[in-house]
Amino acid sequence: MMRKGMGKMVWFCIVMIMMMGLISGSEEIGIYELKKGNMSLKVTNYGARLISLFLPDKYGKLDDVVLGYDTIKEYLNDTTSFGATVGRVANRIGGAQFTLNGTTYKLIPNDGKNTLHGGPKGFSKVVFQVLKYVKEGDAPHIVFLYHSFDGEQGFPGNVRVIVSYKLLENYRLRITMKATAQNKATPVNLANHAYWNLGGHTSGDILSQNVQIFGSKYTPLDTELIPTGKLLPVKGTPFDFLKPYTVGSRMNQLPNGYDINYAVDGNCGDNKMKKIAIVQDKKSGRVMKIFSNQPGVQLYTSNTLTQKGKGGFVYKPFAALCLETQGYPDAVNHPNFPSTILYPGETYKHFMKFQFSTSS
Repeated sequence: MMRKGMGKMVWFCIVMIMMMGLISGSEEIGIYELKKGNMSLKVTNYGARLISLFLPDKYGKLDDVVLGYDTIKEYLNDTTSFGATVGRVANRIGGAQFTLNGTTYKLIPNDGKNTLHGGPKGFSKVVFQVLKYVKEGDAPHIVFLYHSFDGEQGFPGNVRVIVSYKLLENYRLRITMKATAQNKATPVNLANHAYWNLGGHTSGDILSQNVQIFGSKYTPLDTELIPTGKLLPVKGTPFDFLKPYTVGSRMNQLPNGYDINYAVDGNCGDNKMKKIAIVQDKKSGRVMKIFSNQPGVQLYTSNTLTQKGKGGFVYKPFAALCLETQGYPDAVNHPNFPSTILYPGETYKHFMKFQFSTSS
């Protein structure tokens, strides 16, 4: 017979095993490193997350330019989506519902009455299978797989999702996301939610960093941060980064900082990569150029962030910026937006390239 208190002890042990990685069936959670020269990154299959990226500055000093945590346990309790693959639909869906082919699908609200980043247990909170892992060599890479089931977080249909990270020569990182709808039409809009600070993750705020975004229009929001359906020019607004501006140069014109989607200039198709943005930190000299085939990019300046991160360092508001290439937010409820609907037999393809360099 089990002694008094043993039940609690057994439950505690089960929880600890889950925290160590034996959740979502028998798939183990791990941390994986890729190295090429003096560039190195770490990822985890919990949410297919980017958890660190070490790059040299103009003096050759290496720093980690991605915000995050030291342990898997901290990622299991994460509320920031640090470095995560977010989906099945990134960003917000108004009213936590949409209608597709005559059927209304009710999702799980987790942002007021809206759904954010796929719901309370979106892809950032699931365990991916590791399909392939090559730590070093000419093109170090890792490939993750996740099978999203019909009805997960309210979304229709089974979806097979592949996410890969690859390091290339000349300080380049390539992230690829693919998804296949297996039996029903469904919205798919994946994004990488890395928090970037090119000065280093402990260097303070990003308000003095220069940003250029190649989007001459943006999708204005209502009071609940849901797009109104309009596309407006950035010219004459604080959202205008067609020429480089420091992040903080016009922050006084915004109530809470930046959290807005840009319509990328040019026609982005499945395989056509466009230059999306350039970020430069003058102090370190680091420069990041972002390319993608997606029609939108979300600029978010970690406006309300207060979180203890790596090494116990406390990240504060404006400690990083996110530039999330994506489909437009709430596209499922705006027929005039580029469609995010994936039909059986089709493959969703999202390509990202991050090119890093230094300047004096």
